[in-house]
Amino acid sequence: MSWLLPKALAFGLRDAVVVILVWSVVFAAAPQGLESPTEAVRVTVSRVLSILEDPVLKDPAKLKPRRRMLEEVIATHFDYAEMSKRTLAVYWPPLTEAQRTEFVELFKRFLSDRYAEKIEGYSGEQVVYLSERIEGTYAEVRTELRSDKTTIPMDYRLFSKEGRWHAYDIVVDGVSLVKNYRSQFQKIIRESSYGELVKKLRERTLTEARTTKP
Repeated sequence: MSWLLPKALAFGLRDAVVVILVWSVVFAAAPQGLESPTEAVRVTVSRVLSILEDPVLKDPAKLKPRRRMLEEVIATHFDYAEMSKRTLAVYWPPLTEAQRTEFVELFKRFLSDRYAEKIEGYSGEQVVYLSERIEGTYAEVRTELRSDKTTIPMDYRLFSKEGRWHAYDIVVDGVSLVKNYRSQFQKIIRESSYGELVKKLRERTLTEARTTKP
């Protein structure tokens, strides 16, 4: 995904609906053996869509409460630490524990800020669960987001941690969320410094450039 300044944040995703499903996969599933990766994804998607489809919460006056509910689902179930580690890659090991904690929190806030305003675009598209593949402690769940006008493939990548499935990446229409952030964040670090990346995240001045497929 190339996330740089000063262009507006855009994953190259086809519409705001994609963002809904991308972040609806953020979850911690039930213990392995009791619930499959697909079932874990399905349960979490249902939780998010139930909020989006609630007629009471569609009231403009309920906008902020609804966003808080959605952000709570996202923040509670996404493994931001694992995603941060994979996104920073070679720049992660040198960080102190304090720096890692700070980055994870800033990254979480950054994602919530950028996507909260976009998830209202859901309009009843169908989520079709195609297949799942498990290899040791890792799994991939393939789905499609279908509407009358388009079909968008979405692959959810998970790992098992303490007996539970956690999402660490989502590939939407061939574009990996982690790879996109990795490319853009590392470019900032190379051209400036890690401190500059943190500063931009802290000041909410980091925006994203248009994504290209790998």
